[in-house]
Amino acid sequence: MSRVCELTGKKVMTGNNVSHAHNKTRRRFLPNLTKATLLSDVLGRSVSLRISTHALRSVEHNNGLDNFLLKARDADLSAKALKLKKEIKKKQAAA
Repeated sequence: MSRVCELTGKKVMTGNNVSHAHNKTRRRFLPNLTKATLLSDVLGRSVSLRISTHALRSVEHNNGLDNFLLKARDADLSAKALKLKKEIKKKQAAA
């Protein structure tokens, strides 16, 4: 399982540990990923995603998963999230 947020595309970053003596060693900055179950109002069901806590705040700021996915760029979304976005668009077009 890769360390990538399914909604924002946030990935592992690399950098340096810098000691007091200014010695540099390589390190990894891992995103804060959590398994979250979000409710889709349009689809009427819950969806389980592995997202960063920043993405969870963004979903709440955009008034739910549906609005967040409709505003999100396709390049940032995972395959699972893209499939959800297409289902939401289809359901809204039918309504």
